[in-house]
Amino acid sequence: MSMPLPSIYPFIHYADPEAALRFLKQAFGCEERVVYRKPDGALAHVELTLGHGLVMFGGAEGGRLKMAASKQVPLKNLGIYVVVTDPDALYARAKAAGASIAMELHDTDYGSRDFSALDPEGNIWSFGTYQPLAVTPPKG
Repeated sequence: MSMPLPSIYPFIHYADPEAALRFLKQAFGCEERVVYRKPDGALAHVELTLGHGLVMFGGAEGGRLKMAASKQVPLKNLGIYVVVTDPDALYARAKAAGASIAMELHDTDYGSRDFSALDPEGNIWSFGTYQPLAVTPPKG
């Protein structure tokens, strides 16, 4: 039985999408799924995978949605959570790549092992073993 395709895909606008692409691959182990470039070579749209997840991003010009670049927004009100099988190894990889650690590696009271790091423009990326869809929510 094949798993259905996800229906929620986060997207981010970066002031420097080339730097974001390099960082996300080096620090977090993201892999390029597709990279579209404009005629002048600038990044237009990127899709990166990590495990079974996918995140999309592009440059800060904002397009039709008139979005600001991540670093232009002083306080973030959302983050990206990624389920990983070995958060200790990814934590070491992120630190070695110079990621700013926002929340140190720790065990949670709900059975996960988590940490959070910032990308170069201050977006919060959290990683852990908690798999939301594998847990039965409480009734009530």
